[in-house]
Amino acid sequence: MDLNKARDFIKSNHRAVMLTFHPDGRPQMSPVTVGVDADGYAVVSTRETAAKTRNLRENPAVTLCVMTDAFFGEWIQIEGTAEIVPLPEAMEHLVEYYREISGEHPDWDDYRAAMTRDRRVIVRIDLTRAGPDVHG
Repeated sequence: MDLNKARDFIKSNHRAVMLTFHPDGRPQMSPVTVGVDADGYAVVSTRETAAKTRNLRENPAVTLCVMTDAFFGEWIQIEGTAEIVPLPEAMEHLVEYYREISGEHPDWDDYRAAMTRDRRVIVRIDLTRAGPDVHG
């Protein structure tokens, strides 16, 4: 699947399951909300203390299964290399992420305070592969 086609799918479908790997090789999966930033990276907001964040710092390989809100129906799998963007650098990325998925927030100061309190980071995924090309 063309990566730009995958990005277009993500822009309209934000539900996903993220796969990372524990240091001992065991898989770790998390439900996440995914978007696409202005530079074409797939982006996920998570906490600095989350298992997926720790795993990605050790091994940046990541896979997401992105699906429609209906769950059954169209879906794609994307693969790539993750970069963790911590606060304070992450703040404007977090604002862009929220806008991309949910629109305008009613109180941006409150949102920024919550992002700081929750120790949020942005996971930026440089996409390397997407599929499937055929559903059978």
